[in-house]
Amino acid sequence: MIQPNVLVIRIQPNEGIRLSFSAKIPGRECRIGAAQLDFRYADFGPPMPEAYERILLDCLRGVPTLFWRGDCVEAAWRAITPLLDVGDEEAVFNYARGSWGPAQADQLLQRDGKSWLLLS
Repeated sequence: MIQPNVLVIRIQPNEGIRLSFSAKIPGRECRIGAAQLDFRYADFGPPMPEAYERILLDCLRGVPTLFWRGDCVEAAWRAITPLLDVGDEEAVFNYARGSWGPAQADQLLQRDGKSWLLLS
């Protein structure tokens, strides 16, 4: 059976990207096999600094790329505050730290006959 193409974006702790797809195996016969492209930042050498280490180092060096300006922070709060002020339990879904998210995320996909692809 041909497996679906899958793009996995890993954010932490093992930052990287993996693309899994089916491809024709070289040769005269028409055979399909699984192929993967896997990019990991860890393959570049020394371990990456932790998130707070990066922010503190950028702060000390005067690099503002990871920091928001005050007007951007205020605009973000203007956008999200109406959601927080609704007071409706269904406006924002809480879930346990370290979990895969709220059950409502699964239900949202199930309405269209979809489901999350759980990866190890």
